[in-house]
Amino acid sequence: MDERISLAHGDGGELAHQLIQEVFVQAFGNQQEARLDSACIELTSTNIAVSTDSFVVKPLFFPGGNIGKLAIAGTVNDLAVSGAVPKYLTASFIIEEGLLISDLQTIVNSMAEEAKKAGVIIVSGDTKVVDRGSCDGLYINTTGIGIFAEKNPLNPENIEAGDSIIVSGTIGDHGIAILSARGELGIATDIESDCQSLNEMIYEVLEHSSQVRIMRDPTRGGLATTLVEICEDFNVSMEITETSLPVRREVEGACDILGYEPVYLANEGKVIIIVAKEDADKVLAVLRKFSFGEKATIIGQVTGRDKGILLLKTPLGNTRRLNRLSGMLLPRIC
Repeated sequence: MDERISLAHGDGGELAHQLIQEVFVQAFGNQQEARLDSACIELTSTNIAVSTDSFVVKPLFFPGGNIGKLAIAGTVNDLAVSGAVPKYLTASFIIEEGLLISDLQTIVNSMAEEAKKAGVIIVSGDTKVVDRGSCDGLYINTTGIGIFAEKNPLNPENIEAGDSIIVSGTIGDHGIAILSARGELGIATDIESDCQSLNEMIYEVLEHSSQVRIMRDPTRGGLATTLVEICEDFNVSMEITETSLPVRREVEGACDILGYEPVYLANEGKVIIIVAKEDADKVLAVLRKFSFGEKATIIGQVTGRDKGILLLKTPLGNTRRLNRLSGMLLPRIC
């Protein structure tokens, strides 16, 4: 096979066939499905969750992962925080002419590895090649399908004053890892992206608590934007405490230099859980059983079902309102 992707790899001919067989089928399997125009799958429930996402992260490789691992973990987590069990994924690739095929193989292999770890099957896909300069090497689009064992276990309409707000670990790791990998702002850190599939951990949380109101993964826009969206969507008010936020020292230092706030930095392996106060300790115990949940923390509480605002309590004891991320803090983060 050639060293780099050429336009001929996308023309449906011999090189395209060779690419599919030696890169995608080799990693994902499903030789039988590769002969069909659609995948035939079996679902054990008529109550399903469907999520789609596109990944355009720059650079393609970063500390702790790459665009392929990110595509699988991001889609799996979108399904899992909805209360569904992820089962199947599709993956489509927009490849730029000139991309090293060895890089593509590394990315695809990491997708296969993450899918196996998450217990999902990649059942269908598509490949297109575009002219040099039309994209930054590779874009990936995914669609995920998950099932609800019985009914959706989450009911955000039940959010009430006193409910605890939990985050499963340190915030802002992915955002700083990407900035460091770009090398554009002269920041060098040892921080790795938190990119990983959380479905096993989330599933165990739901097994131990029937009082989880809602879960979200705070990706683009970070913790603050995600909580603001919940506040506005469900007309609830929340208060989080700045001194309770789990932030790595390196992330805090980078934010001080750049003038960023950790609450607005992207995460790719964290989950926000709003749960009844009486079950908060139970949920924390489950999260902390996992290596990537060891830093799980209660960061605040729901204060009422009224104004739909998010407040941050500062170390001085006063509060300020947090809004959605305004403007473009970190483009091409996922």
